Amino acid sequence: MIITQKKPIEELMAMLGDAKRIGIIGCSSCATACATGGEKEIQQLKAYLESQGRTVVVTGVAEYCCMNLGVRGTLKSFQNQNLDAIVAMSCGDGVQVVAANINVPVYPSNNTMFLGEAVKFGLFKEACHLCGNCVLGTTGGICPISRCAKSLVNGPCGGAKNGKCEVNPENDCAWILIYNRLKELGQLDKLAQTRPDKGYGDVSYPRTINIRGKK
Repeated sequence: MIITQKKPIEELMAMLGDAKRIGIIGCSSCATACATGGEKEIQQLKAYLESQGRTVVVTGVAEYCCMNLGVRGTLKSFQNQNLDAIVAMSCGDGVQVVAANINVPVYPSNNTMFLGEAVKFGLFKEACHLCGNCVLGTTGGICPISRCAKSLVNGPCGGAKNGKCEVNPENDCAWILIYNRLKELGQLDKLAQTRPDKGYGDVSYPRTINIRGKK
């Protein structure tokens, strides 16, 4: 799940500038789960904008704001509305998809934080950095890139104290967790495997993946 947090309303208002006629689009997937872009949050933002003298002309919720086809369908009601701006209550990717499908300035209401797991309702933990080179098979299913403050891939830094990270003592040391997990699995030999350091030399952004092959 992509985890988002609401921007301070002052930031959003500054981005909107003197825009008067506004549309709001939300996302029924991740942003709804994070309470940053569901129907409830759309209505709250609509009420606030109207209290500030803006006119919210149209609202809508896409099933997934990161899916072009669904966003195009949702945006049909936004077309030809003489809008000055659209607020996208989604992750950053959703904002870009909305912007690519309508000729109106699009502004984000959220900050995109991380790809995380839902521990329980309203509590999310960072789980994956989307690095593109997964080592979970050698680390007991615990990610050293996202769980270690230094993203170390070949063992701990040596600064842990009482099992806690020296950078943030509220967090468990990822490599102690990895050691304990591999021990439970009878796979401590995997600690001796050398994993290549992470770097950007072999990555050219933005990346594209086409599972259908070249057309």
